Formats: sequence, C-alpha cells, structure tokens
Amino acid sequence: MAKLEVTQIRSAIGRGKNQQETLRSLGLKRIGQTVIVEDRPELVGMVKTIPHLLSVKTVEEEAN
Repeated sequence: MAKLEVTQIRSAIGRGKNQQETLRSLGLKRIGQTVIVEDRPELVGMVKTIPHLLSVKTVEEEAN
C-alpha cells in the first residue's frame, strides 16, 4: 500500500480550530515538519481539508 509524505508548509495561526486540530491529528506541530501516513480514506480526507497548509507526496512502500 502506498503512503503519503505530508509536510506542513504554512502556519496554523489565525486558522479555525478545526484546521489546527486536523494538523495535530496528522502529527504536525511546526512548519517544515514531515510525517509519513498511510494512504487510507480517513487520512486522505484530513489532508484534503487543509491543502493550503500542506505539501503532499506519494511514497511507494519498499518490498521486503
């Protein structure tokens, strides 16, 4: 299964509480921080709610 590399590129200051909590739920705390999340519908939905704050790349999982 593919994974998503999600990087916060903009600040959450001045944004709605929902957007700030979505960043926290994804595990992002500061600009420039990157997390790898699974490509699941609920996580993709979180990413789609705040695309203006994030940079997203698809990462293929390595075979063992």
